[in-house]
Amino acid sequence: MEFVLIFFVLVSIVVFVLGIFFYRRSLKLKKKLEEERKNMQRKMYELAILKELGERIGYSLNVQNIIDIITGSLHQFIEYQVVSYMLLQPEKVIFKIHLEESVSRKFIKDIKTRMLKSLSALLNKEFSESQVEEVLTGAVIIDEIESPVQSFFNIPLVIGEKVVGVLTVAHSNPGLYKEEETTILYKITRQASEAVTRLQDVISNEQKKLSAMVESMSEGVVMTDNDYRILVANPAMKQILHIEKEEITIFDFIDNLEGKFDIRGKLEESVKLDKILPVTEVLLDNRYFHILVSPVKVNSGINKGDIIGGVVIFYDISKEKELEKMREDFTSMMVHELRSPLTGIKGISEVMILENKKKKRAKKDAEYATVLLESSSRMLDLVNDLLDVSKISAGKFEIHKEVLPIKDFLKTNVEILSTLAKENKIDLKVSIAKNVPEKVFLDKNRIGQSLINLLSNAIKFTKEGGSVTVQVMSHNKGESIVKEGQENNFSWFIDKDKEEFTNLSSSLFIAVTDSAFGIAEDDIKNLFNKFKQLEASVRSEHKGTGLGLSIVKGIVEAHDGIVGVFSKEGSGSTFYFAIPFETNVIS
Repeated sequence: MEFVLIFFVLVSIVVFVLGIFFYRRSLKLKKKLEEERKNMQRKMYELAILKELGERIGYSLNVQNIIDIITGSLHQFIEYQVVSYMLLQPEKVIFKIHLEESVSRKFIKDIKTRMLKSLSALLNKEFSESQVEEVLTGAVIIDEIESPVQSFFNIPLVIGEKVVGVLTVAHSNPGLYKEEETTILYKITRQASEAVTRLQDVISNEQKKLSAMVESMSEGVVMTDNDYRILVANPAMKQILHIEKEEITIFDFIDNLEGKFDIRGKLEESVKLDKILPVTEVLLDNRYFHILVSPVKVNSGINKGDIIGGVVIFYDISKEKELEKMREDFTSMMVHELRSPLTGIKGISEVMILENKKKKRAKKDAEYATVLLESSSRMLDLVNDLLDVSKISAGKFEIHKEVLPIKDFLKTNVEILSTLAKENKIDLKVSIAKNVPEKVFLDKNRIGQSLINLLSNAIKFTKEGGSVTVQVMSHNKGESIVKEGQENNFSWFIDKDKEEFTNLSSSLFIAVTDSAFGIAEDDIKNLFNKFKQLEASVRSEHKGTGLGLSIVKGIVEAHDGIVGVFSKEGSGSTFYFAIPFETNVIS
């Protein structure tokens, strides 16, 4: 009996000991399982974030977008009240802070100060708060919350072995950030950094190929990304601007251009408007350059059409300018040399014709004298036209304004061509609106030359029995030219208000309307160019030099005016010009 009792006691002790052993083991196993579950969950979060990061980064080189992806995912596995980052930009530091919970302004300022110190220490460079551009998102700021920053963790953001910023999480509770959290955060930022670095390496290799390709170009070429970082700058460009450094920035270009060309502003305008901007002429170190600024776009793939930067090309036109000057000087010299003998020939021809009439010499002599006079007159007109064109091209064209009665001026110049109009049986009329002032301020001879040129063209190309009308009115700034013409009962081919009319100052508006053959729309764009003539005028018996309308344009533009034409094929044309009033001398 005692033996049985002892046996049961021993069995109970063994069971108790085994129970304690298994209980403790089960607790340990449970704890281990819980830890493994937590680790697995953390791993899943980590993998999920890394996958999301990989998918959303794609081929992006926008570091700010990538950091936004990271900060937007952190709440899945790490506790914080505030997540923020500081990111270096060419001219500033972006400080973006997201409030998961409300904190005080003092809390935010403390984080900002710590991050600036970290950034300064990492880069061995001082940053002031004035350089920081702050962006705040998330919960509202409540200054009554007095909890200070007690948990704070900084991670450097490194792209291609260069520190570009810092990422920070913070909380008012102490002791939150342990090795596990920081390890995952390091992994995430490292993966993002490696992805961008690899992509930058690919782009860097492509840049090297592109650089090698443009190195042999004689034109200066510089290409930037959307943040105005220099991607390509060929030797010709460096030589033009005397840049000897290997690592160059947009500021080197700004400094060396010395305000002669706003490269940063033009790039910004070109990219913003998605437009090629030609700059006609810039003088750098006694060399002339045409400059072209253009956006650079992706040509293929899902991002086709996206603007990824800008390119600036400097074309050296110094030799062309020198040749142009030589040509102009030669033209001017030849014109002056020809002018005197031709004037003499013309004068002698006129005397011969008068003598022939008085003495009634042979008819053949009179014909010879007439041919000589017509030929010398035509050649003298050509020489004078060439001289005017040469002066206009060289920017040396001068006008001499004076106050003159507009009605007398119109009458005198129209009468010059009244005989020609009668000979061609053309009705030549003048219509002057009531609002035209008594006197205007302009170059009497040059505007008279312009009016006669338009009138003579109109008469030459108008068929017998047709009409030519000179119409004159005052244009008030901001008013419709079409409406003003209707109010003055003008009959012309101006049927719409061009864009150039919109900002036209109050002006004297003169139009010459004919009933000739009209002009095709495609031909109108060439009308005011040098040596350009319409096919119809080339075939016509009335041939000219093709310089007249170009000279009219130069004269009018020298008065700060505008010139143009409206036409209807088969019906006729209206040539017009407008000379802005100078109110201080008009009476």
